[in-house]
Amino acid sequence: MPGGVGLNAGGSAQAGKTEEILERLRRSKANYLHRRILEYQRLVKRVVDLAAADGLLILDDLYYIRRSDQPLVVDYFHRLTKNQRLWLKVGTIRHRSTWYLRGDPAVGAKLGDDADEINLDITLEKYRTAKQFLTKVLTEISEEHNLRPLDFLTDGAVDRLVLASGGVARDFLSITNKTISVARERGTTYRGTKVNTEDVNVASGEHEGTKREELTSDAGNDQAALLNEFDRVREFCLEEKKANCFLVEKDLPKEGYKQIQELVDLRLLHLVKSRVTVRDRPGKIYEAYLLDLSQYSGERKRRDLTMIGFWKTGSEDELRRQALIYEPSASVSTTAGGVA
Repeated sequence: MPGGVGLNAGGSAQAGKTEEILERLRRSKANYLHRRILEYQRLVKRVVDLAAADGLLILDDLYYIRRSDQPLVVDYFHRLTKNQRLWLKVGTIRHRSTWYLRGDPAVGAKLGDDADEINLDITLEKYRTAKQFLTKVLTEISEEHNLRPLDFLTDGAVDRLVLASGGVARDFLSITNKTISVARERGTTYRGTKVNTEDVNVASGEHEGTKREELTSDAGNDQAALLNEFDRVREFCLEEKKANCFLVEKDLPKEGYKQIQELVDLRLLHLVKSRVTVRDRPGKIYEAYLLDLSQYSGERKRRDLTMIGFWKTGSEDELRRQALIYEPSASVSTTAGGVA
């Protein structure tokens, strides 16, 4: 109808005008900041000189900023702190961030030249190192109460806690705390008085809600697409292959592959082997991933699931099965309302 067409055209024109105004405001703010950068550099120098010590400027959660703006933000703070007695630390999630753009001139900070990367988490690919580190952290906390971890945890529970945390210290301590509460609630049973693997399973299942909330908070506009890929992975592991691990061909040029990397950053999937060869697939390299323990543990632990002990000696053949190969989504479908 003509009226409908006119309404849509008017709405589009208004939206375009609003975007134009917002773009002018953004440029105005950027120009203002760049004009004042020498003044801010002098201010930073005065603060550091007054402290008579090196300073530290922390820019956390970079991934919350619109991705196209991230290298601009990093570039500005890099210029602000360059040649000053001031260290700049930028905290972010790897696969949701862009900190450098090639060009003339280049924008941002280039790893290796302008900045160094510090990975704060130990992945399950280095399982023994992760277990030693996390156990050491727990030991230092326990010793404040004249205890050692094995005074209240079985050795199997420690292994299960490492798996449940994905090697992340914060998750390890959080799930350990929940696990102790679960063990206290059940009391003394035939399982003994120590915290055991079943207690960890229950606590890990309860932790699943926290991880979903973090995904909702961290994923932003990509939430629907990430959840869609995660649900596909979950169905593949739990319903089709009935295994806790799966394989993906390395460096696939697919949207779903990128989302798997993001799901690793969001700790719903965990990289356990970066190079795996598969029988009957010569010349191809695969990566092995672990589906987060929270998805198949808890009160209703799945009894039909094959638990591949990827960290154990001689487990390589279990991972090299062709049946475990997962095909990520080729692309992400969109609708008028956003990502489907």
